[in-house]
Amino acid sequence: MDPGFVERHWSDLPNLARLRERGSFARLATTTPPQSPVAWSTFITGLDPAEHGIFDFVHRDPSTLEPFSSMSKSEDPRFALPFGPYRLPLSEARVSLLRKGKAFWQSLAEHDIPVTIIHIPVNYPPLPAGEALAGMGTPDLRGTQGTFSYYTDDPGEIAGPVDGGGIISTALNNGRAELLIVGPPNSLRKDRKASSTTLIVDVDPDQPVARLSLGEETAIVKQGEWSDWIPAEFPLIQHIASVRGMVRVFAKQLHPRFELYVSPVNVDPEEPSLPVSTPARFSRDIAADIGRYPTLGIPEDTSALRQGVFNLDQFLAASRLLLADEQRLLRESLHRFSGGFLFFYFSSIDQNSHILWGQHDAELLEFYRAVDASIGEVMREAPSAELMIMSDHGFAAFDRAVNLNTWLRNQGLQTQAYALGLNGLYLNLAGREKGGIVQPGAQEQALLENIRSRLLAFRDLKDGRAVIETAVLTQAPANASVAPDIIVGYAPGYRASWRTALGQAGESEIEDNIDAWIADHCINAADVPGVVFTSRPMHLPDPGLKDLPVSILAVFDVAPESGMHGRSVF
Repeated sequence: MDPGFVERHWSDLPNLARLRERGSFARLATTTPPQSPVAWSTFITGLDPAEHGIFDFVHRDPSTLEPFSSMSKSEDPRFALPFGPYRLPLSEARVSLLRKGKAFWQSLAEHDIPVTIIHIPVNYPPLPAGEALAGMGTPDLRGTQGTFSYYTDDPGEIAGPVDGGGIISTALNNGRAELLIVGPPNSLRKDRKASSTTLIVDVDPDQPVARLSLGEETAIVKQGEWSDWIPAEFPLIQHIASVRGMVRVFAKQLHPRFELYVSPVNVDPEEPSLPVSTPARFSRDIAADIGRYPTLGIPEDTSALRQGVFNLDQFLAASRLLLADEQRLLRESLHRFSGGFLFFYFSSIDQNSHILWGQHDAELLEFYRAVDASIGEVMREAPSAELMIMSDHGFAAFDRAVNLNTWLRNQGLQTQAYALGLNGLYLNLAGREKGGIVQPGAQEQALLENIRSRLLAFRDLKDGRAVIETAVLTQAPANASVAPDIIVGYAPGYRASWRTALGQAGESEIEDNIDAWIADHCINAADVPGVVFTSRPMHLPDPGLKDLPVSILAVFDVAPESGMHGRSVF
């Protein structure tokens, strides 16, 4: 939620306006860098990135230079029994949260305060305190952050993997298509061959309608219509062991062409195969009352839009369905709430801002208004409760993409430093990086200052604008193995290219952003503050993210942990 957007639309956001009049509203300083997993980790722990150890969506292993998720890691069972092509586990697989530091709601729970945490980012697997559903960072069943499948008989489509999904050539036989849906790697097989299931689609020969059959489940969809969540069983050992997931299907076109989208395979909350809640029964209890709901950490499929599988109207229709899922979850959470602390996260504004910002304000305002309406519902249902509305960052246009590794090459620095992730730059340090050549100490410090001064002097040849506003040298002794050496703060309008995020280079240093992803926040933190509203007056004139956990603890008269640096806003 962006403070400038809110201020331009007070009349359309009556509940936020009322909250401002009754209590307080302020810009909320975000983290450096202002990336979601970094900022939410600071909100959760009250620690700076150097202490909680999350600096980006991706980190790199310095010994291999391979990128990996900064949020969690999975480990196979330590002991297993070979049995033919199978590997039968004798111990449990583990999923570990990589963020360091104590979550503020753990302190609340230790003081016997009831706690419910719904979809807070960077909480997968969810901490064993109170009740929680995991949020951003929760993978699909394939172990990715979301992989869609698009089946089509259009000869103009090139089959194969694309960013965020796969395009599969499909031919109908007498109106029937048997579509293979790829599931999780089969952890019981030695070769870990992916499991799969079959979706059978029978298209009416005359009408644009189809019957979907997935195992014992059936559904009817018209052209242009979405199905409900459909459970999907993925056999691991036939008739003995399987994994349950669920998908949502969009009948993009049934006549004259066949075009069918299948969502990433979400964990089924009714029968979770990954640790998406604490206690484990909590996801099932919620589903028993409101039906299935998405469990993927980022459920909005911006990749399908960016790859041309969705047009904008179709993406917005999908976003509205997901928003309705969030609103059902909120109502259920309010129904269950009888005191203590309740946190609830909406993803809709963030993900739609990436696509709509600055070019489709009316459509973006629709999502702001929907969240505002939900805030009004909270105010009516819990009129005496303390209420805080906050966002981890704001937004800015993303007009020009920076190939930072190309810039390093053109500066003659490609053997001495490299960029990976959305804001990180690393020295090729001897003794730390694979094949490192930069000597620690004086050479390292001189190179850092040299690169920093060159970054700040970087200008766009198109119009002479400064590309980078800040270049922060990091000091993170407790997390030196993952911390970048320089955090790059781009000017508004610029952002690291998608190639840079993967550690790659492009042809030119800067290029126009022609992607459907037209806005971002991974820039200089001062340019993208978040928002904070409170139902009581705030007395801190310049609140920041790490002040909020201290403030929440203060409401319950719980002392902050010794490592927290924040101040109470009250």
